[in-house]
Amino acid sequence: MRWGVEKRLEFIEFRLYWEGGINRADITEQFGVSVPQASKDLTLYEEKAPGNLVYDKSAKRYLASPDFKPVFLEPRAGMYLAQLRASVVSADGLQESWLAAAPEFDTTPVPYRRVEVEVLRAILAAIRNKRAIKVEYQSMNVQRPTPEWRWITPHALAFDGLRWHVRASCHIDQKFKDFILSRCLQVRGEGEPAAMSEADRYWSETFEVTLKPNPALSKAQQAVIAQDYEMTDGKVTVPVRKALLYYFQKRMRLDAADSLDQPHETPVIVSNRAAFDAALAEAMS
Repeated sequence: MRWGVEKRLEFIEFRLYWEGGINRADITEQFGVSVPQASKDLTLYEEKAPGNLVYDKSAKRYLASPDFKPVFLEPRAGMYLAQLRASVVSADGLQESWLAAAPEFDTTPVPYRRVEVEVLRAILAAIRNKRAIKVEYQSMNVQRPTPEWRWITPHALAFDGLRWHVRASCHIDQKFKDFILSRCLQVRGEGEPAAMSEADRYWSETFEVTLKPNPALSKAQQAVIAQDYEMTDGKVTVPVRKALLYYFQKRMRLDAADSLDQPHETPVIVSNRAAFDAALAEAMS
């Protein structure tokens, strides 16, 4: 099948599974196809997934049958929740969701971090062409209180859950560092790269962080945390780029377990803490 047809069949199945039904108007509104094409899509779905549809004449709507079995999708809770998040219009004005009857919900707002579009475009070009670029950057270093122009050789972007970073070789410090994208104020010129991405071992190497429930929790609480994080034998291993270990630790609050009195505030802790600390210190050196 063509990609567009298969995508519409997935959409039909998504609506049937999560919302219990679908009609032709749902397909025409989502994909901009004609009513006859939407009818063909529903007929094709019936052929490919026999027994999944039941037509309700009074509602003029196709419903999921009692014996419904997914054919085009592997339903996952994460899939639905991702669609739920996507149904919120973001600060960038983006909206893409397959939901029609979402429950009432909200998300914790995060202040928008402005990134200059021409700065991003120039950095992407430098990454693509493997070139250095001169950036006016405002550091939070006390020794650099004002913006300064500096050469960097960018090779990747990273998101820590709150901010976008550009991973680059710093020509001043002669090592690979993270530069917060919203603090790159201007760009100008391009030049020869200082170091290629292959030399950034902390970006290419990963460290397997082993997490386990906080032993200060009750046995029942530890059990539900193990279930929550899909742990096996009371632990789960998460591969993290060494360059991102610092942000992973902050996002998971792994550095606060020893300082907080309430164990529920840090439900998971690092099992291989000594190796983790060594890898983190090495990556930040």
